[in-house]
Amino acid sequence: MAFLGRAVRRVVTAVRPPLSPLCRTTARSYSSEPTKEKSVPYETTLQQKDGSSSGPTKPLPRSADVVVIGGGSLGCQTIYHLAKMGMTNVVLLERDRLTSGTTWHTAGLLWQLRPSDVEVELLAHTRNVISKDLEEETGLHTGWIQNGGLFIASNKQRLDEYKRLMSLGKVYGIESHVLSPAETKDLYPLMNVDDLYGTLYVPKDGTMDPAGTCTTLTRAATARGAKVIENCPVTGIQVRTDDFGVKRVKAVETPHGTIDTPCVVNCAGVWATKLGEMAGVKVPLIAMHHAYVVTERIEGIQNMPNVRDHDASVYLRLQGDALSVGGYEQNPIFWDEVSDNFAFSLFDLDWDIFTQHIEGAINRVPGLEQTGIKSTVCGPESFTADHKPLMGEAPEVRGFFLGCGFNSAGNVLPIL
Repeated sequence: MAFLGRAVRRVVTAVRPPLSPLCRTTARSYSSEPTKEKSVPYETTLQQKDGSSSGPTKPLPRSADVVVIGGGSLGCQTIYHLAKMGMTNVVLLERDRLTSGTTWHTAGLLWQLRPSDVEVELLAHTRNVISKDLEEETGLHTGWIQNGGLFIASNKQRLDEYKRLMSLGKVYGIESHVLSPAETKDLYPLMNVDDLYGTLYVPKDGTMDPAGTCTTLTRAATARGAKVIENCPVTGIQVRTDDFGVKRVKAVETPHGTIDTPCVVNCAGVWATKLGEMAGVKVPLIAMHHAYVVTERIEGIQNMPNVRDHDASVYLRLQGDALSVGGYEQNPIFWDEVSDNFAFSLFDLDWDIFTQHIEGAINRVPGLEQTGIKSTVCGPESFTADHKPLMGEAPEVRGFFLGCGFNSAGNVLPIL
């Protein structure tokens, strides 16, 4: 069995040997060229099971007050909130199946404290929806697990930042505590705290099941009269010019018919740029590869909080009796040619780039050096230049709204 520590030593050698055995996982394995797209067997299984991949799952309406495009987390949250506001003549269009783009493979981490007060409010609302509201409305569990979150401070400046976050959280009623290295060790015995100045602990942070949450969101939305239509790609956005020379959304075109509508919400994730071009709207986001690995069983890791080390740019997500290890690189791989046929698919993981996260994870939890890898995940995520989401009406076309570019946080930031 391959180990994390062995992978680090092999990849950082000056003369690189063949690819580390770390990539030969015991579960899903993707071992061809790093940029080649690979389909997960689940996609074929799903299509064979329901036999509905050849056409839309429901008839298209002639008109709608709002058409939401994209059946990922943001699209499902958007149609849920619209329906909850009393709008029943709303439609969600998904080109393949719900969650098939990015949502199905995401980690689903929810950190309540952010530097922006707007994001803090959004996250607090999201937590209430997924941990309480949806289950009360539908009787279905969203997969919410409240195991807490721990921010790592490796220097005084980072600890001062976390103290400010704690103060901001108090305004919104979010419980948090600044812990000393010794207190952090008591909370997380497997953690190396020798290089820490302290940590910020948020007991009510946690994780969600993105796919399960989307199912519950759409169940609640359709119960209020909204329509969710899968296997229905959008091929065009009709735009008209009114008497004052203002461009406005007129209709949404699909291979199966046209829906007249004055309002479109672009929740297409990494495909949002292409969708914007159909209406003459520039959507300033870029698609990148984002990866994480899932370890084998780790003794003593159960019930530990999720960990975010901003200086090492790594996160550790509790996954039962194992960890998901991921992060964000300074040298990411861009997905320059976004494929329209990419569904329930992954890329091969580039170990040369991912090694930096392994080093950071082993430094934080030394036991990972002798822990095997069960599976790898490398999929597309969309990012913006200022690391802020694109929300609201586009300036080029009235009635064309954006709900995209959430920088790998779209599963936990809703549109209100």
